[in-house]
Amino acid sequence: MKPYDRKIVLENGREFYGYGFGAHKEAVCEIVFNTSMVGYQEILSDPSYTGQMVVMTYPLIGNYGVNDEDYETKYPTIGGMIVREYNDIPSNFRYTKTMNEEFEEHRIPGISGIDTRCVTRIIRSEGSQRVIMTDADVPTEEALRRLREHPIPTDTVSRVSCRKRWMSRTPNHKYDVVAVDCGIKYNIIRSLNQKGCNVTVVPYNATVDEILSFRPDGVFLSNGPGDPEYVTPVIEAVKKLRGRLPIFGICLGHQMISLAYGARTFKMKFGHRGGNHPVKNLDTGKIEITSQNHSFAVDIDSLKDTRLRLTHINLLDNTAEGVECPEDKVFSVQYHPESAPGPQDSTGLFDKFIKMMEEHRNA
Repeated sequence: MKPYDRKIVLENGREFYGYGFGAHKEAVCEIVFNTSMVGYQEILSDPSYTGQMVVMTYPLIGNYGVNDEDYETKYPTIGGMIVREYNDIPSNFRYTKTMNEEFEEHRIPGISGIDTRCVTRIIRSEGSQRVIMTDADVPTEEALRRLREHPIPTDTVSRVSCRKRWMSRTPNHKYDVVAVDCGIKYNIIRSLNQKGCNVTVVPYNATVDEILSFRPDGVFLSNGPGDPEYVTPVIEAVKKLRGRLPIFGICLGHQMISLAYGARTFKMKFGHRGGNHPVKNLDTGKIEITSQNHSFAVDIDSLKDTRLRLTHINLLDNTAEGVECPEDKVFSVQYHPESAPGPQDSTGLFDKFIKMMEEHRNA
């Protein structure tokens, strides 16, 4: 049997040995799990995973490689990946490189041969915690010392947001949207383009004057990593923009809108990550199968003291999944409609945004 060359050590002292792939480097991250059966390329390139090491519950990863068309960002910033079995011989006519090559290029560590069922149960029972991936011969106490001394980052949004504005255009566009980039996924931009929107992507700390200078029909607030309370520039921008332009938020954008209206957010025990979460639309009674990726959630009770009303709820744990302020033309959802796990359950949210912009233009 091939000797183990890498291991992970959890904050609770549990350690698991395996085989490294990707970049050979030590990494300290928050450990989380994802229940998706497909889409590992979208996961590894989603900026919302910045600083997180993802346990894939599906046992076989890497079997269809990665390709040039399906990236969600230009430079992946995921902290690492933990899998049961890694396949380095992809079988897919679209693949352009292996996941190992992708991880090596972007200095991302991975480990295979891990009992991912056991690790997932630990996270489910004890909650998200920090983990270190290191060489197999590093003593456990030394690994734990390095883990404890590693600082917890609070600048994740500033690390993944664009530095300068950029544009994504579509032929014969009807609307102009400014997207505030807190770690935006490319498929959100593609979805807006498909609906006839030219999208101008601006940094998370763009001022209200800068946003308005593009004369947008609406403003979009993106997904992104970390605690929403740290993203004060966006929260303050929402306070100044609400009621002036239609605003649509997804994931972190949903949380920042809620904070701007006076609601509270909290860190979940282990978050929501995967493409199989049932969400109920409280207006229609419709159940949507959704894709999710977040550690924080909006406190439902705190919405009572705001002008926001609850529009969607998660049927697994009754957490808030959507809010709206009709008089301000502001709405948001916690889940990712552009991921289309339904596959068309949630695409109407983009149509709702389009309708709001049309009504605002004609008002």
